[in-house]
Amino acid sequence: MNILFVAAGGAIGAMFRYLLSGWNESFFPFGTLFVNIVGSFVLGMITARFMSKKMNKKDSLFYGTGLCGGFTTMSTFSKEAVELWQTNLLLSVSYVIITIVVGILASLAGLKVGRRA
Repeated sequence: MNILFVAAGGAIGAMFRYLLSGWNESFFPFGTLFVNIVGSFVLGMITARFMSKKMNKKDSLFYGTGLCGGFTTMSTFSKEAVELWQTNLLLSVSYVIITIVVGILASLAGLKVGRRA
């Protein structure tokens, strides 16, 4: 039964990512950066709520594993980093560093917010 919660959340998350994937297409993959940062923040909140017993397992599976898992994207991030690497090394390295550092900070912020909620 749990797999249905993950699948439903994943489908919704993937649809949201698709809608935002072409956002502000330019020299830099802002859409992917945005979804990964927002997803990191939301997953941090969900994790804090689940760990403090303020969220049940089914909701955690739906929103965390499913929705956030379908919304965020490691594969597109990797593909875009390689594409940037081929045309602009500095931009590629900047993209990777920004995504990782800001993603971790967003997750920490989400944990903090989730503990207070």
